[in-house]
Amino acid sequence: MIWLFILFSPLAIILAVTLWNAVAWPKFTAAARVRPGLVSVLIPARNEEANLAACLDSVLRQDATVGEALVYDDHSTDATPRILAAYAARDARVRAVDPRPLPDGWCGKNFACARLAEEARGAWLLFLDADARLDEEAVARMVEEAGKREVTLLSAWPSLTLVSFWERALMPMLNFVVFSLFPAPLSLVRDDASLGLVHGACILVERAGYQAVGGHAAVRDEIFEDQRLAHLWRARGGRGLCLDGQGVVGVRMYISLAGIWSGFQKNFFPAFRRESSFWGFLLLHATMFLAPFVMLVWIRAWPMWPILIAVACALAVRAMLLYVSDIPGCPSCCTRWPKRSCSPSASTHGCAARAAGASIGKAGDTLRFEDRE
Repeated sequence: MIWLFILFSPLAIILAVTLWNAVAWPKFTAAARVRPGLVSVLIPARNEEANLAACLDSVLRQDATVGEALVYDDHSTDATPRILAAYAARDARVRAVDPRPLPDGWCGKNFACARLAEEARGAWLLFLDADARLDEEAVARMVEEAGKREVTLLSAWPSLTLVSFWERALMPMLNFVVFSLFPAPLSLVRDDASLGLVHGACILVERAGYQAVGGHAAVRDEIFEDQRLAHLWRARGGRGLCLDGQGVVGVRMYISLAGIWSGFQKNFFPAFRRESSFWGFLLLHATMFLAPFVMLVWIRAWPMWPILIAVACALAVRAMLLYVSDIPGCPSCCTRWPKRSCSPSASTHGCAARAAGASIGKAGDTLRFEDRE
């Protein structure tokens, strides 16, 4: 019986972290204040004909805090260049940054972001994925929140819009990993580099701080450049936070089972530095959230109350995640944590997938932006 308690003891920790995050994940509290021309919005884009127009529309609806919107078209083969040209001709705030050949040793998105930062004029830089959708006054609120909290890097963890069955079944796992294991409130009171967290779809940085850490050149070969940049920011004395993005930004990451599977292969699996870590995570998940139910149904010889406690903890974690995702009056297609209002969204792109034959978690030297979706 004692070994059952030992086996399922991590569930109590996971439940505690989940509850803590549900109650105390830091949120946006500052009201928007217009600061003309302060922010340059920087959008790396490759083959984003389905997303770019809606993204730019959400940017151009912002107040005068947004001085310009720069887009780096990374050699797109679809209608992205035509859409970008049309917006640039219509609104002087939209500028296209000329693409260059990818240098050796760079991931594609990292180079795109570096080029955008070089061309930007704002004192603050907002790196925004083409599939992100900003809510009204989002940029002004982010700048005001950064000033209020005295941070030079601020990320908004976006809501997920989930439409299809497979999106609803699989995509919440991405939020589950963070929400149940990462102690976000602790990042408010400690400056440990390991507590650095961002969501790559929406990252606001002060230009001076960005340049001080070396910008994207410092993470040029990283597949998960966003997390590495967050860790580096804190390690070099900068202050950074990731807040609940309620009313700020939303994304729809993948729209089909094939897209989800491809994205998990390129993003979820390489997130683990070692293959053993990946399989260890799956084993932990199966042990904590599947094994108690299997044992409850099939095993009658053992004492039942430790198993019942494990089942109760697993259900409590799931219920807590459901609670923070439930929005009264909101369509069921939207999953958000904590609660927030709906906003349109689409899919998030990262840096690059592993090159053929590259080791897990390490980018090859010739990866391009299109490799990771």
